[in-house]
Amino acid sequence: MPVVRSSEATTHEIHGARFISYATPLTGSKELCAWRGEIPAGTKAPAHTVNREEIFHLLIGELLITLDGRTDRITAGDTVIINPGATLSVENPTSATAISWVTTSIGLEAELADGTRITPPWAN
Repeated sequence: MPVVRSSEATTHEIHGARFISYATPLTGSKELCAWRGEIPAGTKAPAHTVNREEIFHLLIGELLITLDGRTDRITAGDTVIINPGATLSVENPTSATAISWVTTSIGLEAELADGTRITPPWAN
C-alpha cells in the first residue's frame, strides 16, 4: 500500500505559488495526481489552458478564479471543476496565503497565452 508521508512530499515553485506533490506515478499512482497548492497573498498566476480536467478544492482562504473569462470569488470549502480546454487564472487578492487541494489525471499540460507549454512535474 503506497503511503506518502507529508515529510516525503515533493515541493515545486512556479509563478509565485508552491505545489506540494503527493500522488504521481513516482509515488505509486496509476491514473491520478494530487497536490496541495499554496497561493501567497497578492499572487496572480498567469492564465493557462489545461488539457485535462482538474478538480480544485479550496481548503483555506479566498481566491478569485477566472475560468474562460468568468471570474468568481471562491472561499474555503468551495470546489471548481476545470474542464479540458478551459483557460484558468488564479488570484489571491487577500493578505493571507490560500491553501488548495487539486486532483487531475496523469498527463496534465498547460499552455500559457504566449504559447509556452508547461508539463508540471506535480501532475505527471
